[in-house]
Amino acid sequence: MNAHASPSDTPAGLYTAEERIRRDNSVWTLVQGILAPIQFLVFAISVGLIIHWWMTGAWLMAAHVSVVVKTMTLYAIMITGSIWEKDVFGAYLFARPFFWEDMVSMLVLALHTAYLVALWGGLLTDGQLIALAVAAYVSYVINAAQFLYKFRLARLGAPAAQSSTVVLA
Repeated sequence: MNAHASPSDTPAGLYTAEERIRRDNSVWTLVQGILAPIQFLVFAISVGLIIHWWMTGAWLMAAHVSVVVKTMTLYAIMITGSIWEKDVFGAYLFARPFFWEDMVSMLVLALHTAYLVALWGGLLTDGQLIALAVAAYVSYVINAAQFLYKFRLARLGAPAAQSSTVVLA
């Protein structure tokens, strides 16, 4: 099967038997399992700092630093995740079971990177920078929900849905 097949070509399960073995034997599975909660913790702290700045006008530099740290953890998880995807599916990105997650990840990366460019280039006001960070964070939450959905499917051994759209209630 082509690793770049469209999402509609997804087989009955999230992983083939061979992919499951490669996933279970890949060191990158553990790396992802460690980095994901670290990234979420950095995100949660950053959200708190952003809210504090909005409510008080204080700790702006801490909020900016937290967004930069969040972006660096995002880069780390994206790079190692791409290596994991290559180990398991034979493609660095857009492997059939994670096609839509990778598509949204590109938006997440673009927004976080735009924040860094705007911050370091002095291209936006502080309020605009924080608004851009919030947009990046909203996209991150959507992407995290996609991955949590797939993680749950994998744990249950259930078939993957044709679409990875997640409805947040």
